Amino acid sequence: MPHESIFQPLAFKHLTVKNRIFRSNVSGRFDNYDGSGTQTRINWEVKFAKGGVGAIVSSFVPVTIRGRIMPNYATIDRDERIPFWRALGRAVHAHKCKYILQLSHGGRQRDVPGIEYDKGLSSTDEREPLHGFECERMTVEQIEETVAAFAEGARRAREADLDGVELHGANGYLITQFLSSAINDRQDAYGGTLDRRARFVREIVRAIRAKVGPDFHLQMKISATEFADALEGRKKGNTLQESIQVCKWLVEDGVDAIHVSTGAAFPHPKNPAGDLPLDELVRTYDTLLSSGGLTLRNYLFFRGRLTGKIFRSRWEDARGPADRIEGMILPDAKAIKAAVPVPVICTGGFQTAAVISRALDERWCDAVSIARPLIANNTLVRMFQDGFGRPPKPCTYCNRCLVNAVENPLGCYDESRFASREDMVREIMTVYDPPPAF
Repeated sequence: MPHESIFQPLAFKHLTVKNRIFRSNVSGRFDNYDGSGTQTRINWEVKFAKGGVGAIVSSFVPVTIRGRIMPNYATIDRDERIPFWRALGRAVHAHKCKYILQLSHGGRQRDVPGIEYDKGLSSTDEREPLHGFECERMTVEQIEETVAAFAEGARRAREADLDGVELHGANGYLITQFLSSAINDRQDAYGGTLDRRARFVREIVRAIRAKVGPDFHLQMKISATEFADALEGRKKGNTLQESIQVCKWLVEDGVDAIHVSTGAAFPHPKNPAGDLPLDELVRTYDTLLSSGGLTLRNYLFFRGRLTGKIFRSRWEDARGPADRIEGMILPDAKAIKAAVPVPVICTGGFQTAAVISRALDERWCDAVSIARPLIANNTLVRMFQDGFGRPPKPCTYCNRCLVNAVENPLGCYDESRFASREDMVREIMTVYDPPPAF
């Protein structure tokens, strides 16, 4: 078999995955407003399990309602959620695929707020810089409650017979808001020096281990280099060396793997690195107009002929060359792998077998995680098995999937990859098959 390293099993301390390709955390608004899951989400995950990936990392799964980024995402905030996640895990396991639930909390970073609360919780009381969401600086009591919520989420995932959990400590969400030197402005025991900024996530890891024991898989997703200054005059945020130290501490505390990402916000020019489809963005961003204090400003900026060009130019400059998107984060993953004794997973636009194989063979990472190229080609892994070095119709990194996700079903919206718009829509709508039982 060509590119044999891709298909070698990966053994963690207490989990073995059949190959080295993970579906990264991604999903659409497929669930109910109250956080209960649906058949549609199960269908979504089964698409990738059937396509051959070794493991799926769930989408952003809030550990509390106040931690969600928008309604219609399934949560893990109460015991009543366990049967749904058990059913989802069973459906994925039927295809010999592992399922890792991502324990998440958005903090101040949201897209569409729900009706339950006005302000998000954060390490700071400075509003979120993209959409302008206001937030509340967490008290120590709120921090302790949130740490406990993460631990309870892990317990529920284990009771649901899932294969492990991942802490979403990357891309600007709550754990990042504590870790980041560009965001965390606290003066107490949870802010200032790196060890204090890392205290929150370390307490979460220890609480999870106390709740589920040492033999349940736990991994951490981290933005190795934050690039918090990408679009605004902010501090750069955490460096790679600071993140390496955090990863060492987390391994000491009981983390079984590190998942390497980048960027101190989502979206970010380097994550998901690709185009900025302003035409599509203008059509969908109106969903967010009433959401935050800066959304109207953004909308007018995006739709202006001159201002739109300026924003696109700044985005592309911060992103870097378009022909270097695949594997962009590998240097950071390589540095972290050299520093920690646990497996390292790297995300970053992977869709070429030779690129993935080289990363594995050179020991830059132990596995890769993929989102957009798997949305474009659900059977990408099977294509590699059949001898394709790259899919016949690869992902173009157009990011139309990203900008449609706030108001349309998640899927590939690059019409150039389909025979017609009707074919594109037909493929997007397959996520609703099979329909709910009732």
